[in-house]
Amino acid sequence: MTEFPLNGKEYLELFKVLKALGLAGTGGEAKIRIDNGEAKVNGTVETQRRKKLRPGDKVSFAGEEIHILV
Repeated sequence: MTEFPLNGKEYLELFKVLKALGLAGTGGEAKIRIDNGEAKVNGTVETQRRKKLRPGDKVSFAGEEIHILV
């Protein structure tokens, strides 16, 4: 499991997290893969590119589990 801290931010959008972790090469690639239903947030397929991720959320993408921290 990968931990991703928000570093004082209230939230961060799903596509930005995927890009920041290098799971998608670009923001555009992340958006396309989200549109294709490849990402899950808290166990549910998520197609909102700008889904606000907050502390405690769990993201599944490309075989990786990401836990959003404060």
